[in-house]
Amino acid sequence: MQQYDVVVIGAGAAGLMCAASAGYRGRSVLVLDHANKAGKKILMSGGGRCNFTNLNTTPDHFVSANPHFCKSALHRYSPWHFVEMVERHGVGHVEKAPGQLFCDTSSKAILQVLLTECEWAGAEVRLKTSVTHINNRPVGEGADSGASSQALGDDGFVLRAEGESIRCDKLVIASGGLSIPTLGAGPFAYRVAEQFGLRVLPTRAGLVPFTLQPADKEWLAALSGVSAEVRAEAGGRAFAEPMLITHRGLSGPAMLQVSSFWSPGEAVTVDWLPALADPLAALREARKAQPAAGVEKWLRGFFSQRLAAALAEHFGWSGPLQHYSNEALAEIASVLKGWRFKPSGTEGYRTAEVTLGGIDTDAVSSKTFEVKSVPGLYFIGEALDVTGELGGFNFQWAWASGWCAGQAV
Repeated sequence: MQQYDVVVIGAGAAGLMCAASAGYRGRSVLVLDHANKAGKKILMSGGGRCNFTNLNTTPDHFVSANPHFCKSALHRYSPWHFVEMVERHGVGHVEKAPGQLFCDTSSKAILQVLLTECEWAGAEVRLKTSVTHINNRPVGEGADSGASSQALGDDGFVLRAEGESIRCDKLVIASGGLSIPTLGAGPFAYRVAEQFGLRVLPTRAGLVPFTLQPADKEWLAALSGVSAEVRAEAGGRAFAEPMLITHRGLSGPAMLQVSSFWSPGEAVTVDWLPALADPLAALREARKAQPAAGVEKWLRGFFSQRLAAALAEHFGWSGPLQHYSNEALAEIASVLKGWRFKPSGTEGYRTAEVTLGGIDTDAVSSKTFEVKSVPGLYFIGEALDVTGELGGFNFQWAWASGWCAGQAV
């Protein structure tokens, strides 16, 4: 039987960070992952450039049933700690938006940093290895290989993987959530949590595009590929970001952000002109300056020709401005500052960047990430009920939770 101090299940951002952190402390570490490649979500993130952290990370940028849980880890391992490691490896980076750091070449560089750190720390990474059971005593000594997961107390855990038995003192579950199943995502972490008696809060797709009701899809689908700077609001949270119209619905940062706060059946409010404080005054000024011009021409000062034409046609804004009363102009301004639509839903886990909900953090130490009722068992990263906003926050949570657990195992 193979013996390790620590086994980490999941070779993603949190798992690799934890493995390196533990390895540097002299622990013998094995990372197991069923995928054929480590860090698949790292590689595809940020359009292949990996938005690996956000310098403005604070607990306010995270969603959780317990908003205080993330504070300790984010304080102990800050974005600057990760930036220092990246720079030590000679990886260049750029700040595309305030606080949002991306690789200046490819996300492969971030994955290579983590794999190199694991190598230097002596942590072994084993891919194409599925863990089928976590048992309470070695197979062959009276245990049922199909037994539910239990702790061995001070004697650790025994895993069954690809027909082999692996024993460890500490077990870290870093297998992520349900987002993007084509990359290997699945409910493994939740099943382990439930087997040990932990509560798993309802999960749903987060940072995900919206799909539209037929009436809205009919006029917007023709604008697929068009984007606009908007302010979107749902669930009491608002974000001023670009919105992208697709052939399926509405995407882009603005929609992804509010999707994490939207509830099915609720409307999303879109301010098409967030930079214009008083569109009514602007419309009245335009009517005075160019009375023969139409609303569509005025809209072209803010939108592409395609979008301006579509808005004017859909809302019936035809004819010269001189024919519009103050009340009619006020109605146009109201629509532009507060268009409301009810999504038919979202694109789901297929394209979601994160999973909302997950393992109840009340059962886990916010300092060590150890399960309070099961000594030696740890959960980190996306599997927990901690979800960041768009912009590098979820990676910072992976680094912080992984590092903290690595310091404890």
